[in-house]
Amino acid sequence: MAKARGRNLLRKQKKDEFAPEGKHHQEESHETHNNEYNDESESGHSQGHTNLFFGVLDREELEYFKQAEATLAMDAFESPIEKSHFVTSIIEEAKGKELKLVTSQICSKLMERLVLDCDDLQLKALFQSFNGFFFNMACHKYASHVLETLLVRSTALVEKELLTPSFDGEEGDDGEIVASMENMFLFMLNEITPHMREMMSHQYASHTLRLLILILSSKLLPSSTQNNSTLRSKKSKIARKMIDLKDNDDFNKTYQTPESFKLQLREMITKLYKELTGNVETRAEVSVTAVTKFRELCVDKIASPVIQLIIQVEGIFDRDRSFWRLVFGVGEEKDPKEESFVEYLLSDAVGSHFLENVIAYARTKYVERLYRLYMKDRIVKLAQRDTTGAFVVQSLLKHLKSKQIKEILDALVPELSMLLNSNMDFATTIIDASNKEDNYLREQVVEQLIKKYYEASSTTEREQPKHKNILESCLQLGGSTLGNTKDDWPTAEERRRSLFLEELIDYDDKFLNITIESMLDLPEERFLQMPYHGVFSHVVEHVLQVKRVDTIMRKRLLNVLCKDVVNMSCNAYGSHIVDKLWQFTAKLTLYKERVAVALTKESEKVKNSIYGRQVWKNWQLDKYLRKNFDWKRLVKEQDMELFPDSKPLQPKRKFERGGRDNEQQHQQPYKNPHYQQTNNRFERSRK
Repeated sequence: MAKARGRNLLRKQKKDEFAPEGKHHQEESHETHNNEYNDESESGHSQGHTNLFFGVLDREELEYFKQAEATLAMDAFESPIEKSHFVTSIIEEAKGKELKLVTSQICSKLMERLVLDCDDLQLKALFQSFNGFFFNMACHKYASHVLETLLVRSTALVEKELLTPSFDGEEGDDGEIVASMENMFLFMLNEITPHMREMMSHQYASHTLRLLILILSSKLLPSSTQNNSTLRSKKSKIARKMIDLKDNDDFNKTYQTPESFKLQLREMITKLYKELTGNVETRAEVSVTAVTKFRELCVDKIASPVIQLIIQVEGIFDRDRSFWRLVFGVGEEKDPKEESFVEYLLSDAVGSHFLENVIAYARTKYVERLYRLYMKDRIVKLAQRDTTGAFVVQSLLKHLKSKQIKEILDALVPELSMLLNSNMDFATTIIDASNKEDNYLREQVVEQLIKKYYEASSTTEREQPKHKNILESCLQLGGSTLGNTKDDWPTAEERRRSLFLEELIDYDDKFLNITIESMLDLPEERFLQMPYHGVFSHVVEHVLQVKRVDTIMRKRLLNVLCKDVVNMSCNAYGSHIVDKLWQFTAKLTLYKERVAVALTKESEKVKNSIYGRQVWKNWQLDKYLRKNFDWKRLVKEQDMELFPDSKPLQPKRKFERGGRDNEQQHQQPYKNPHYQQTNNRFERSRK
């Protein structure tokens, strides 16, 4: 068959090209997002049904509940019993008004606090009050947050009842037997399951659906306030911090769940798969249109995280990985439509995030296939896509087999210094991959990193080449908050760069020595500002590694740091550095005593500071003042512990022999132990 060319080739390429419909419209407004999967005719529920109106509170009720929320937020109760009585009274007052409260911006915060503080029976009563309206709550801006908190607390109660079963059953306040939390949860799932396809693309309900999948698969239920939490949106996490709405101990845990939860998850995922594929019986019957529509969901910023989670957990009950095969093929040959889709994933912000995450949980043979067919021949070009493809390449380095990792390292390491211009995280990933493969290409990695951050250069031919200062090239001290007097908080970028430099210091001794040299090359005043900085102080503390730094370098560092040791000991950040100097001055007793003398000379200033008192305790300066001999014995014990193989400067055997040595010893005047020890210390210092 002739190869397509000219207009035929363009027509074929356009036919195979992946271009999601309505992408620009989705980016403009996801509030009204309603794709073909959410049609009323298919789901049985219109958009209006999800936003039912439950009424509003009158002015007196609103004022009462607003005051109650403020009281719970202050948490100024004298005892837990008093707080429990207050919560009980609020729950009694809220009976019959629960749906009005959860759909109110102000009162929804009160309901969330009540869910966090109520007891088990009260939790079940609240859960039952929402029966029949869980789907509506999941689709509501404020009620969805209350529902997510309720689900996490309910999961903790399910585990509690599973581990400590009660055969008599619990009685409510009215004397009726209350159902188990497991049965109540399953009843709620029966209400949610018919709406899964609609929830998957809903701005608020998608978060609830993700939480339900985590619960049913016994995965970690993340905190709702952590920055990297998958439970809440960024806006929600910021809002919870602003109103001081904290999680209780039920969050950030993994719970045991009954077998019925796994069966329910299987039923839900299977039903969703059939709806997405048109209820076909076999995989071969899945239409191209269904695959294309599902791929569009994979790059939708709301539905994509849900699909990622489904692909992560489907292996629990589905060996064939049906959802993975709905997205990607399994054949050994390239598929033009799949190739176009993968290219879109590697170029799109949402798509690259999707591909990065599913690679982490897919079978290795599936990932190897994608790498071999669509990424192997252009791995460097993909790595240069800073905001998209670079993250996928990093994910490949973490999850491929040894052979493929070495292939990627062979391609990327020679270009590492260039890649670092825009993506510092690449170095971290490559270092980890190199270590994983028994330090593969370690020397080349170090060479490229030095070329980037410590390369020597000269302005004229006669001038000797001068190395970069790694603190400037890596930490960018010139434009940082170092030395600011306006109490500026360190930026996230400064924190990221500092952690990266600390990792380089741990990776190779060359970077440790380079960092120390760069610190000593700074003006002394500038260097002494670093211990007082919230981020850069960690870098200074990290170079104080007694066994890795040679004696000359240690002395040069100590000559500078000892000049401001008193002020550092009274600072929240600098005090940690002074604590580290206790070990860093091992075998350098003169410097250790210099620090001790400086601190004891201004003992009042040191002891009046909360941080200074801790330094005083760690340096055992009370013993230094009152029992100096015991303090020096501690110093010797520390020296022997850190340097057990070091040779004594004055071997004992010289004094054990007879003859001239003994005669000379008897001829010497008597010296008390303190004087003898002091002389020995100065001899060690001179050597």
